[in-house]
Amino acid sequence: MLRAERANPSSWRAPKSLKRLASALAVTLLLLAQDTKYPPQGQQFPGPPTKADTAEWLKEIRQYREERRIRAGLVGDLYERPELQWAQSSFMQPQSMVEDRYLYDPLARRYTVDRFLADLDRRYGGIDSVLLWPVYPNIGIDHRNQFDLLRDMPGGLPALKEMVADFHRRGVRVLFPHMPWDVGSRPEPLGMPETIAGLLKEIGADGVNGDTFGGLPRSYRAASDAIGHPLVLEPEGFPDSDEMLNWDSMSWGYWKYPFIPMISRGKWLEPRHMVNVCDRWNKDKTDNLQYAFFNGVGYETWENIWGIWNGITERDAEAIRRVAKIERRFAEYLVSAEWEPHTPVVQYGVFTSKWPQGGRTLWTLVNRTVYNIEGPQLELPARSGIHYFDLWHGAELTPEVSRTRAVLSFAMEASGYGALLAQPEPADAALNGFLAEMRKLNAQPLSAFPKVWRVLPQQIVAIDPAPPASQTPEGMVRIPGAPEFVFDVHGIEIEGGDDIGVDVQYPWEYSPRRHHSSKISIQPFHIDKYPVTNRQFADFLKAAGYHPADDHNFLKDWKDGKYPAGWENRPVTWVSLDDARAYAKWAGKRLPHEWEWQYAAQGLDRRAYPWGDRPCEECAPPQDHGREMRGPTRVDGFPKGASPFGVMDLVGNVWQWTDEFQDEHTRAAILRGGGYYRPAGSRWYFPSAYKLNEHGKYLLIAPSKDRSGTLGFRCVKDAQ
Repeated sequence: MLRAERANPSSWRAPKSLKRLASALAVTLLLLAQDTKYPPQGQQFPGPPTKADTAEWLKEIRQYREERRIRAGLVGDLYERPELQWAQSSFMQPQSMVEDRYLYDPLARRYTVDRFLADLDRRYGGIDSVLLWPVYPNIGIDHRNQFDLLRDMPGGLPALKEMVADFHRRGVRVLFPHMPWDVGSRPEPLGMPETIAGLLKEIGADGVNGDTFGGLPRSYRAASDAIGHPLVLEPEGFPDSDEMLNWDSMSWGYWKYPFIPMISRGKWLEPRHMVNVCDRWNKDKTDNLQYAFFNGVGYETWENIWGIWNGITERDAEAIRRVAKIERRFAEYLVSAEWEPHTPVVQYGVFTSKWPQGGRTLWTLVNRTVYNIEGPQLELPARSGIHYFDLWHGAELTPEVSRTRAVLSFAMEASGYGALLAQPEPADAALNGFLAEMRKLNAQPLSAFPKVWRVLPQQIVAIDPAPPASQTPEGMVRIPGAPEFVFDVHGIEIEGGDDIGVDVQYPWEYSPRRHHSSKISIQPFHIDKYPVTNRQFADFLKAAGYHPADDHNFLKDWKDGKYPAGWENRPVTWVSLDDARAYAKWAGKRLPHEWEWQYAAQGLDRRAYPWGDRPCEECAPPQDHGREMRGPTRVDGFPKGASPFGVMDLVGNVWQWTDEFQDEHTRAAILRGGGYYRPAGSRWYFPSAYKLNEHGKYLLIAPSKDRSGTLGFRCVKDAQ
């Protein structure tokens, strides 16, 4: 009919109403083709509502996958590339701050990869890759961009290359982050994809984590391929479009955890795509691990979160050890194109995924109930000559065969795990060895390990005393004692909320926390009227012959050992905490405790700023939001900004070093005063703390990276 109509247009024409009906029908059929009763919810598909719905559910999501792969143009070429296939078995990946004291020893001035990995091996069985984080939350204290902070790591790029090689010798792959929001700091000559690809090639790293990316664009794939150093791309979230699975071979999973396990959208569309489930602030990892095991994917074993320690409990650590051991040993099964989630089980609350591969089958099981379940678990078609192995407990199972059915019985503990293997061959030496290891591990159930989360205590670093002064030294201001100073301050960390462990722990507190308020007694002392200037620091260098062992970025804005013309009365910057301490010791002084700094700035009336309770444009330098810093202003340039005691230039020019805090994993300094510079364009840059009840927590690793163009200091001296 249609061919006849085209041949002879005058032969017959459909009425307009019929054409409209046909058009509507075509649209309806198109919509039906995209429809499913179980559409994805963000990064996941919901599981079947009931066991009775399982067959229909599986049919629906298989049809959805087939059509979605066509629409997204998923071809899978990326996953065939040998140099990128390591990602398919990268199950355990911590994000680690480069400042972690297990990773870098500031006294020996060297990376300690063996110590870092030995700790993780001991506590939860080790890792497959690591995401090393050198940028946020310190970025934005000056105009250095994310790539500068990588270059400023201790020892520079050559030392980083050696450190990456140390990880590789231990079989661990290394990723570094990339931030698309960093557009307010110093610009680079090349584009972002080319810059990060070139740096990671230089140090031999393996992948890029795309911070805040919903999918790293194809340009990043092209950039690393073009220079002959292909990188695995791992966006923080599921790709913005399914098509991105063609070049992003990993991602993070920000998931929901209902009782019936949901399945990974990325993993379902491309079974070789690796997801690392991430739930950084959660203190109970059971849901995370059960969902990862059920989906055959990995877990982000992240504990050092921006210098805030959220340690894994012993029970969860043992679960990670056992889950990872099974996933690594049977990784080839977990990329099966015939993955069948929610394959039928016998017991209520137990859920399993089936992973057929090469005539054998693996099952990963989770017990979502809070009680132990024993007895029949799986009912399968009876097959002669098949061997069944309880991988979790390390034992071969004998099925109960009745006619055409075989029933497998084994125990699963509350909120626990299970794994089975079916194969036609008896166990060989390698499998027997694995079963023996699992049998030994599970001689103690997970319930035997405490599930108690503990906050990591901090200690303040003692400040070396200086000789007291009976008279007020030149250039200093005497601050009278205060028997009841209300020390009220809070940290300005962007993340962490008000949870225990955030910010710092003062000597009179039992844990770190964001908000601090205490009445304390302060003895009289003297404080520098102004921050230490370039001229004063030059006098120190000449008299003391000081030069730091780690001199990268030392006095970066000086040239040939001299500060710029006209800068003699500006605060010295690009000095580390050690540099400042060395100056103070030479001058017969010391650095201030934070509460001394605040008392000298605030007095006893709890004012918001040194000059009063309201902002004042004539009391502090104007802020700088450009991509290049202008430099600090003269220390005596804003006399209206004086404190009640006459102390000057406390706020809005340069940050100032005060106390250092340490816990087992992190060193950090408290900065006061708020620098004049803040890059524009993102809320993720290091925030300013101009108010006297705010302080900044600055993570420390080594002078080369710690030094900043907005960070100076002033000294104090005890009054006799």
